[in-house]
Amino acid sequence: MQAAPINEAVLAGGCFWCVEHDLEKLPGVLDVQSGYAGGDKPNPTYQEVSAGGTNYVESVKVRFDPNKLSYETLLRSFWRNVDPTDGSGQFCDRGSSYRPVIFVADADQQKGAEASAAAARAELGSKKVLRVAIEPLKRFWPAENYHQNYAELNKPKYNFYRWSCGRDARLDAVWGKKARKGLMWSSLPLKPGGQR
Repeated sequence: MQAAPINEAVLAGGCFWCVEHDLEKLPGVLDVQSGYAGGDKPNPTYQEVSAGGTNYVESVKVRFDPNKLSYETLLRSFWRNVDPTDGSGQFCDRGSSYRPVIFVADADQQKGAEASAAAARAELGSKKVLRVAIEPLKRFWPAENYHQNYAELNKPKYNFYRWSCGRDARLDAVWGKKARKGLMWSSLPLKPGGQR
């Protein structure tokens, strides 16, 4: 019996708690892990990354079933959960360790990331300058255990953080309230090969 295909994507959009929480809801996502990507030092810690100077970014690794969720659909959801006009951090989290990045593992992901950026630019209007970087994935390092599944395990603290950071208010201002409501995409038919 052949194992089901599993794809991975590494994305950064500010606080990894929030990106993990938002993307794990998508049908076809198997799991989301918080961690760090973009730097070179082995085994980075939260303290090192948040202090700056490591080139690491708070990121998530998304494992998904490509027969249920395409990379393109995953990226569309990612765009809707970041402020793509802010490359200096996201919402109340400032600095290079919170900048938005699509990390690409190969030429296919590079092509998909570039197409998703073009689609986001068209949706937002050509006068908007997008500040989401597309960078080669070096390696993803998992974050410490206390960061994993933080939103679910620490609901009151997470909900207060997310509200006080202004994340949802800014997302609604950028994309419109209706834009983020329809992120499940489960009604979109799959084309042959698992594409939507």
